[in-house]
Amino acid sequence: MNPELMANPDYLNPGQLLFVPMDVHGSPPSPPPPPPPKGKESGMQKTAIIILSVSLSVLFMVFGGLLICFCRRRRRDESTAESLKATLSKNSSARFITALQSQLLPSKSGEGTATFMSERPVTFSLEEVDRATASFHDSRKIGEGGYGSVYLGILGTQEVAIKKMKSSKSEEFFAELNVLCKVHHRNVVELIGYAAGDDHLYLVYEYLHNGSLSDHLHDPLLKAGHQPLSWTARTQIGLDAARGIEYIHEHTKATCVHRDIKTSNILLDSVLRAKVADFGLAKLVEQSDDDWCFATRLVGTPGYLPPESVRELQMSTKSDVFAFGVVLAELVTGERALIPDKREACKMRSLVTAMKEVSASDDPNAALEEIIDRNLDHVYPMEQVRKMVDMTMWCLSDDPVSRPEMREITAKLSQIVMASIEWEASLGGNSQVFSGIFTGR
Repeated sequence: MNPELMANPDYLNPGQLLFVPMDVHGSPPSPPPPPPPKGKESGMQKTAIIILSVSLSVLFMVFGGLLICFCRRRRRDESTAESLKATLSKNSSARFITALQSQLLPSKSGEGTATFMSERPVTFSLEEVDRATASFHDSRKIGEGGYGSVYLGILGTQEVAIKKMKSSKSEEFFAELNVLCKVHHRNVVELIGYAAGDDHLYLVYEYLHNGSLSDHLHDPLLKAGHQPLSWTARTQIGLDAARGIEYIHEHTKATCVHRDIKTSNILLDSVLRAKVADFGLAKLVEQSDDDWCFATRLVGTPGYLPPESVRELQMSTKSDVFAFGVVLAELVTGERALIPDKREACKMRSLVTAMKEVSASDDPNAALEEIIDRNLDHVYPMEQVRKMVDMTMWCLSDDPVSRPEMREITAKLSQIVMASIEWEASLGGNSQVFSGIFTGR
């Protein structure tokens, strides 16, 4: 209550304060807060919306990151599983080969099969060789022999030849591994790797586009449209093959006797340079003064076997020299190692016999012209042909001691090749004759 009003109740001026309420503590109450402005309420709503948006964005980013990590981990796990599967398959190949080797080598030590010493050829899984050959489809088959079938394969971007063999052919399989893991020469086919399992053995080689020499010599127009080989190309192929055989005979720690030299085991690349292939019957022999040894069975191909192997099972590098002599005879005549006997129907005779008849003829020159390959169309240097025939007959001597060493053959063939190139150049590049060694025929 206003003190002035309490002292004089009859006196009241306009505007005087009559009564001020007090709180419990005797002090006047605080004035009420002013109402919030409309703009501030709107700002709070915007702030809430922003906070909610940021929260949702962060939540979405976290969820997306977790999803990406999950997908990557799943792909990595799948890749790891695939890699592990391939590794297990490769290890299975290695274990399979080791098991075969432990069974084979002790029992076959008399055959001279050396312990497998690998210079790390690639071990492929069964899935890899199967995929490379389209599951060994017949359309991929490029050859077949007594030890297995050969298929064209593609590993990555590389064309390869894959030989598929039954596991019962493990002796031939190890023979090739033992030789080709040690021998590296431009005139010997290259081994890339191997695989094993599922009752089969697989060897992976470089792929040579022009097939075998046999395909180009015997009825060439009937085999994939091959054109007949020129004389100069034949001499170069003979020299290439001789160099490959010389290398395995004389330039390796252990002498290698191939035991199956023939035109179907001499392969040609895209420019008709030759490489010796198929070492399934090869035997490694430690070099010594006595290079002769005996086989427990007759191996090789009829028509290429030397007399001492047929009669006494003797085997040496001179056995390969004899077989190479048959190859030279095929290069000159275009005939196979075994030919039909014109005097007796349904009977075969060897090309070796036919060549010896030419040498023993009263007119050797006329007899020689009769047997020269007609696919040459009389376009050849006769003098070099005679030298090639002389070399052939030297290789085909009945007495192995009388046969030349491969280094002697290589030296003489080099001279024949150079003389043949000079003869060809002297023709002035006649399009019907000129072959060109480095462009093919």
